[in-house]
Amino acid sequence: MKRSSDTKRYWVQINGLVPQQPYIYQYLVDGNIRIGDPYAEKVSDPWNDQYISPSTYPGILPYPFDKTQYMATVLQTGQPDYTWQSSGFIPPAKTDMVIYELLVRDFTDDHSFTSLMDTIGYLKKLGINAIELMPVSEFEGNLSWGYNPDFYFAVDKYYGPAFRLQQLIDTCHQLGIAVISDIVLNHSFGSSPYVMLYWDKTLNRPAANSPFYNPIPKHDFNVGYDFNHESPDTKYYISNILKFWLTKYRFDGYRFDLSKGFTQTNTLGNTAAWGAYDASRIAILSGYFDTIIKVKPSACLILEHFADNTEEKELSTKGMLLWGNMNGAYRNSGCGFTGNSLSDLSWGVYTNRQWTKPNLVTYMESHDEERQMFNCIQSGTISGSYNIRDTLTALRRMALNGAFFFTLPGPKMILQFGERGYDYSINWPCMTSACRMDAKPPRWDYLENWQRRYLLFQWAEMIKLKKDNPVFETADFDYDLQNALKKIRLQGDDMSMVVLGNFGVQASSIIPNFYHAGTWYDYFSGDSLTVNSINALIALQPGEFRIYTSKKLATPIGIPDLEPTSPVISIYPNPSDNYVNINVLSNNTKNYTLEIYNTQGQKVDEISGLIINNECIIHYSPGKKGLYVVRMKSEKRVITAKFIIL
Repeated sequence: MKRSSDTKRYWVQINGLVPQQPYIYQYLVDGNIRIGDPYAEKVSDPWNDQYISPSTYPGILPYPFDKTQYMATVLQTGQPDYTWQSSGFIPPAKTDMVIYELLVRDFTDDHSFTSLMDTIGYLKKLGINAIELMPVSEFEGNLSWGYNPDFYFAVDKYYGPAFRLQQLIDTCHQLGIAVISDIVLNHSFGSSPYVMLYWDKTLNRPAANSPFYNPIPKHDFNVGYDFNHESPDTKYYISNILKFWLTKYRFDGYRFDLSKGFTQTNTLGNTAAWGAYDASRIAILSGYFDTIIKVKPSACLILEHFADNTEEKELSTKGMLLWGNMNGAYRNSGCGFTGNSLSDLSWGVYTNRQWTKPNLVTYMESHDEERQMFNCIQSGTISGSYNIRDTLTALRRMALNGAFFFTLPGPKMILQFGERGYDYSINWPCMTSACRMDAKPPRWDYLENWQRRYLLFQWAEMIKLKKDNPVFETADFDYDLQNALKKIRLQGDDMSMVVLGNFGVQASSIIPNFYHAGTWYDYFSGDSLTVNSINALIALQPGEFRIYTSKKLATPIGIPDLEPTSPVISIYPNPSDNYVNINVLSNNTKNYTLEIYNTQGQKVDEISGLIINNECIIHYSPGKKGLYVVRMKSEKRVITAKFIIL
């Protein structure tokens, strides 16, 4: 090969290639190092390609086992450029962002860009305006989260051809949804060509003369091989990576995995020192951020940082967004553990961190955290007949958490399927960390359950509320998020809002501190409330919340896929050995009468009552074993449900 004058670049010109015909190639260095091209956009994998279905990726070239070994790469000249259908896409304002973190592998059974594209209407209805794809660049293996990268310019074939990723992003842009790439630039894994090119066989680690990697990582949380981010060669390589995905695939920004590792400050053995203020790390990240916004001024950069607040504040002031992990506080609040600071939601407020910009991307769940719903079912508080471990009650707690998540100013992120109360542990199926990265079932059948659909409906309405109303961009807000009774107050130019919630397990009352007397409106019910005294107590049942607005807004239509005026009955636990909870849900009906029949058709009981805030729960025992039918007549139809007493 020919060598450039700076001795860092080598090339060879190959003639006579057939346009659009793929060729597999490698570099042979010093007669014994076989590597793929670090800039290759497609790889040939001797270990994993054979397990990729032709329906996901048709026409994969067979690996040339008779000619070589290790990872190779694919060259294909004359490929047509993708024709974009969307143009002039403008990403949502940072304050309005609701990001949906998504792992293609686990979102559908087909684990493909195509199946995700076919399902994008679901996310549009949910109302999110940004998708954060967990890493899709080439990684080792197939069944991975993607944080073990090797080739940084290639799309992993396990998810489908590269043009399918372009189609997906194109479709999202047409629907007004931004797409953010989770990208792994703290480290590389062993099959990465630059790792293999400079390798110390004796010590089994990157060589001391590597212009890209540290022989020994600089921090304790490193996996794989640690990039030297002070090296000009690393900076050049990563800058090209960042430019590539923004231009060829039109990503709208990045989430940097393990961004706290972008430093040469050695903190091995001292994790606390790793998180301390580091000016050199700020300079490195600022340089990469400058590269990004120079290519695409509207692009965002989100950091998984978790460093000292002085450093995070400086990065946020420069315009970068930072992850705000609030998983523990929301899980504890959801479970009813409200007796200590572990349920304090205040750290999810950017002003509480003394930040000047609302650049804190808070989340209740991420791919690294345990599921809230799982925790509620496994260890939620039980107090008398109020049982958070019951699925329906746990779903209501997820709605309560959502009310105190979406209404706090600033960008938000939700993990896939949180909106339907996903209750599989992060460690499923073996329930230890050994299974943490195992595939999890998508459970689309959950949408057949009206209780889970109702949670999705509530979250969707809260997301819509956040996106449509400028009050969430206000700097004039306050909060009380430390105890069982929590409160958020926001005051904007055209509307004020007060959010109240009871995270305890006993009925209680809260002082609302309305901004003024007069008429306020319950967002979900549409009912008006005449306020004479701004401090008059409002009673809340355990797990109940209210969102009050000073301006009348459009009332949410009702439960998806059900007649909005028709009640719904659910009964749990069912079967039961004692009593059942009969839950009546309706956004219109106020008075109800339930008739209880035995299997002989005899009416054994009649219950009348009032539906408040769209629902009513009756604790009922017929006193005898047997099968019973609950009958309720509404204006449009007769509703029935059955339960068994064992």
